[in-house]
Amino acid sequence: MERGGAAALACTFRSSSPSPVSHWRPLLHSRIRPSATARAPHFLLPTTGRRYSFYSQKRFLDTSKGLKRFSLTTSSPFGRPGVSLNDEDLVKDKLLIDCGEDQDCVLDGIVALGKFDALHIGHRELAMHASKSGNPFLLSFVGMAEVLGWEYRPLIVAHCDRKRVLSSWATYCRNVVPLEYQVEFSKVRYLTPHQFVEKLSGDLRIKGVVAGENYRFGYKASGDAAELVKLCEEFGLSAFIVRSVMDTAKRSYNGATPAVNSSDKGQVSSSRVRHALSVGDIEYVSKLLGRKHRLVLTVSEYSLKERKNITVPKSSMLNMPPADGFYENCELFNGGYLGLCRVVINTETIDIEMKDESSLSTNPFQEDQQLGIEFG
Repeated sequence: MERGGAAALACTFRSSSPSPVSHWRPLLHSRIRPSATARAPHFLLPTTGRRYSFYSQKRFLDTSKGLKRFSLTTSSPFGRPGVSLNDEDLVKDKLLIDCGEDQDCVLDGIVALGKFDALHIGHRELAMHASKSGNPFLLSFVGMAEVLGWEYRPLIVAHCDRKRVLSSWATYCRNVVPLEYQVEFSKVRYLTPHQFVEKLSGDLRIKGVVAGENYRFGYKASGDAAELVKLCEEFGLSAFIVRSVMDTAKRSYNGATPAVNSSDKGQVSSSRVRHALSVGDIEYVSKLLGRKHRLVLTVSEYSLKERKNITVPKSSMLNMPPADGFYENCELFNGGYLGLCRVVINTETIDIEMKDESSLSTNPFQEDQQLGIEFG
């Protein structure tokens, strides 16, 4: 059970015991070769005409990076100072939107590539493999829904809660907390696979990348994992492609296993997390996330507190709740641990009843303060 400190709920209002996992060996591994006539990378997947080899941590090599820099400072969702992204003169060449002007936040690091919206056990697996060869970073892409015209979906993890979740991964990442940086999708949308890897190498000066076996990149998702390995080798980067973590729970509802989306092949995914939340299957959600789901709420003038009860309007939610219904064995946080509670989620409100009345009497709430409900 995670009992976060004050940083756990240091949120900004926006309107809108880890489970065991089978650790797979990476599918693909590219390492730097000094010879200009280096052979093509080896594959572990059965691909015609390819040879196969297994990943070895000891075969990871260093590489020097280019020194190309861009001047830019922006505001950060993680509390770093800067200026607005609307400053077109500054933003033009900047890849990371939450890093300083030198763009050296991930310098010589191993970067896991993905969307990372749920921070589920599959994402954790990528961070774990990144930590085996260097300082682990998550490079996530934001703004895809707006650019591609997708329907709005609430966040699975509140922005302000992501650091707490990543901190809990340290035990899987050699006692190092992975840091997360974001790339505005609109800045890389039209890049070819070659141009994208060139930016990772030249602009960010990373040491290597980690990605899942189904990872696609480049304009219209034209590049796959095999091409990522090939291009990384060209630019002197190490590349590690990791097998998907499969969903072993095999949940079914009314005797039928739901088809989450067309790309679903039975792997743990954010889509599966969303579906499990939408039907209120908290046990399944916990298995997919490797932790309890935490719903973050902002206390407002419309919130009510009476003895051991709190009522908060749904409009105060910062991320996706479970389905409407009654939930026992929940826990409440407000920067620290408040105690056990049960929760009723209605059409318009979230009603919290504390098990111990004294839990609230010694903890006065203020407007714009955040509460976190963990469902267990």
